[in-house]
Amino acid sequence: MKILVCISNVPDTTTKITFTNDNTEFNTSGVQYIVNPYDEIALSRAIELTEGGKGTVTVINVGEASNDPTIRKALAIGADDAVRVNAAPRDAYFVAKQIAEYAKDKDFNIILTGRESIDYNGNQIAAMVGEFLDIPSVSIIKKLDLDGDTATIEREIEGGKEVLTVSGKFIASCAEGVAEPKIPNMRGIMSARTKPLVVIDAVAIEEVTKVTKYETPAPRGTVKLIPADQTEQLISLLHSEAKVI
Repeated sequence: MKILVCISNVPDTTTKITFTNDNTEFNTSGVQYIVNPYDEIALSRAIELTEGGKGTVTVINVGEASNDPTIRKALAIGADDAVRVNAAPRDAYFVAKQIAEYAKDKDFNIILTGRESIDYNGNQIAAMVGEFLDIPSVSIIKKLDLDGDTATIEREIEGGKEVLTVSGKFIASCAEGVAEPKIPNMRGIMSARTKPLVVIDAVAIEEVTKVTKYETPAPRGTVKLIPADQTEQLISLLHSEAKVI
């Protein structure tokens, strides 16, 4: 069994986000990058599914050379090899196309992604890759089990759970619960240095979107605290100031 896991290089969750060039570019100065946490979940499940010689795990990233430390961490966690498409990711369409072009003739049984990246929160890659490769795609899964070439997948839906079975090749985006993220041990860190990391050129595709400007959220407003026993005052303020009733 061959599993391809798509990983993205994202700012650490504690990073203070700022922009440059009149808010048209992300300011990378002093930013610490990590493996996207949802992608780590996908990678951990892939490693579990291939333990004991049951298969191999390849990670793929679309990005420039500065992403290599993040890719090496994925190798330290337990991936067997890695591929980096040498291009700055423009948008989800561009990234998905690069992944699909690489995977189309590699005969991967399963492709896994995180549910979304924590920087753009788009939740688009899995569906797009599935469309490009003409294979089933299942979004935001909570559980994944295999029995031969049949996968049993669980998703949360409004009011309950949905259980699906998929036979043959497919792609799925993973959410919390699929696996616990793994912490690389010293042996994994040392072996990551010698595991293959292949760099390939990007496929030229049309530009379908373009970022014109970034905006940060408006600062939080002031808060008025009303004692619990003064409900009349609360109702009055909700009516006259907040204007929600």
